[in-house]
Amino acid sequence: MTPFLLYIVRSGLYLAVFYAFYLLVMRRTTLFRFNRFALLLGTAACALLPLLRVRTAAAGAAAGPLALAGVADAATAAPQAGGAWSALPAAVYAAGALLVAALTLAGAAKIRRLARRGQRTRRDGFRTVLLPADVPSFTLGKTVFIAEKDLAENPAIFTHETMHVKSRHYLDLFLMRAFQIVWWWNPLVWIARTELGLLHEYEADEGVIKQGIDATQYQLLLVRKAVGEQRFSLASGFQHAQLKKRITMMFKTATSGWMRLAYLALVPVLALLVYACNPARENHEPAPAGEPAAAAPATKADTTAHSTYRITVTDEPSAEALPYGVVEQKPSFNGGDANEFSRWINQHLNYPEAAKTAGIEGRVIVMFTVEADGSMSDIRVIRSADPILDAEALRVMNSCTVKWEPGIQNGKPVGVTFAFPITFQLR
Repeated sequence: MTPFLLYIVRSGLYLAVFYAFYLLVMRRTTLFRFNRFALLLGTAACALLPLLRVRTAAAGAAAGPLALAGVADAATAAPQAGGAWSALPAAVYAAGALLVAALTLAGAAKIRRLARRGQRTRRDGFRTVLLPADVPSFTLGKTVFIAEKDLAENPAIFTHETMHVKSRHYLDLFLMRAFQIVWWWNPLVWIARTELGLLHEYEADEGVIKQGIDATQYQLLLVRKAVGEQRFSLASGFQHAQLKKRITMMFKTATSGWMRLAYLALVPVLALLVYACNPARENHEPAPAGEPAAAAPATKADTTAHSTYRITVTDEPSAEALPYGVVEQKPSFNGGDANEFSRWINQHLNYPEAAKTAGIEGRVIVMFTVEADGSMSDIRVIRSADPILDAEALRVMNSCTVKWEPGIQNGKPVGVTFAFPITFQLR
């Protein structure tokens, strides 16, 4: 799976949890404006959470008599190439996104044609387009589209539409449409768009009543005008399919402001998801390394790779070289311990293309000695995964020109032997 598709799936999971919480807990509250911003901010947060990389630590495993000194980060490994089948999900996703974008543009063109038929004017400081009598009223951006008859006979409709403009509901709708294009496959995103539109109607209805318009007469007007359809997903219309909910909400007792704190319950749930969706890596704490003679002998393929990539400062390791777990003061790399060397390896390791194509994975264990002068010598594979992976492991180890601070034994610098694993894992 490509990184982008993996991002889409993870963000879709976060969105599902967030929207499910809203529908089950916050949907029936009267915190219209707060819920409106919570829906938008929560959606944006769920889009950003997959970009947050949290690495969890797990205990390292032992390899025979050798304890592992470090491990290559799995995130360094490039995605597996899968030919046409791996490209199919990306093609399906792109086709869906393009279709939703095309429908959005088609709706915008329809509104533009409708605006050309109407009469442009300004009323009470608002841009207004007067429409034929049979066209339902709605708001798009900062422009109110209203039938001439409705403007003359039902001024409450115009007041309702201006509430959408004053509250800048059009910004919400444009943003949510962008989310729909990206997460078109997630049905909860479409439900959230409907819920956001309903919150806009609640907020506009509340604003109309606060203007001094009689609530009963206004509700009767809603019933009379409850015919037709919303013509454009980026528009806010006076007529709305959720008429019963709108009228019920007008009679509902105001929800306590403390209910806003309910959103805090999402924090540990989303944090747990972020933790679960990030791959674990093994603990980098070094453990004693065995003597080279006790390790499994290198295969013929290992020897070939070794002779091709081996670059050493000294021809042979120092005779005084000690195992890592025995030396009194451990060698340090770049001012840090062996973990710092693991990070350096992670940054410079490349997943061989031939291994990706063939789907080859595995763990290569490389042994080397940090000499008394800080140089690395006797770099060799002691446990092979595959000749291709072995060669890359040796290449990256031998490419390191940074000298170590040598280990100290009895007050003197000595050579120290490491057994170091590098894990190649396709994601």
